Amino acid sequence: MLLEGKKILVTGGSRGIGKEIVMKCLQEGASVHYCDFEVSPFQAEMDAAAIDGAEAVFHNANITDEEQVKGLIKDITADGKLDVVVNNAGITRDGMVFRMPLDQWESVLKVNLTGAFLVAREASSFMALRQKSGSIINMASIVGQTGNAGQTNYSASKAGLIGFTKSLAKETAKRNVRVNAVAPGFIATAMTDKLSEEVRAEYAASIPLGRLGDAQDIANAVVYLASDLSSYVTGQVLRVDGGMVM
Repeated sequence: MLLEGKKILVTGGSRGIGKEIVMKCLQEGASVHYCDFEVSPFQAEMDAAAIDGAEAVFHNANITDEEQVKGLIKDITADGKLDVVVNNAGITRDGMVFRMPLDQWESVLKVNLTGAFLVAREASSFMALRQKSGSIINMASIVGQTGNAGQTNYSASKAGLIGFTKSLAKETAKRNVRVNAVAPGFIATAMTDKLSEEVRAEYAASIPLGRLGDAQDIANAVVYLASDLSSYVTGQVLRVDGGMVM
């Protein structure tokens, strides 16, 4: 098991990609704390996946609230341990920029970038100054590197997160804390399930590997960056996109 004995925090872990990350980490032997606005409907499945005394622990927390984030990290590190943080929580509020209200812009930046900053700030402080080890994994996107029409707010937040990842990696490397990002491409989710077969086929045709990715593909990348297999990897953006960006 690649993550045996590790303690991991996954933000936005109740559903979708976050849920798959939680499940994969549990299956690899980790104890996983996850935060969201409500407990996962898959909690029983998570409990069943936990191995050898590991557990899946839910925390009701808003990552854009500074005091809640401080309390979250304090609670999780009370026993003096936090090995991995996965900044997965994120939202979209798509629209063309010339019709985009300010609150639509700010809400995406607040969750996707400021929320990740708050979690990473508190976690990296513990990891770097007290534990002297750790791995922080930020969920970016290929649109943070390529841009995407109708997603100026989302693309800006993910581009910012990539720059944040590289800068934090440089700040923490000497204290044995690694910081990397995963950049998914088109991933099959509840949102893409609502698209017509024709549209899904068009998406797939634009991908060199010829298919949309799935949440397991992202979870596998996270496990790699969380594990000791990537002990010499920091400041990197791992694209999981079927070859869309080369």
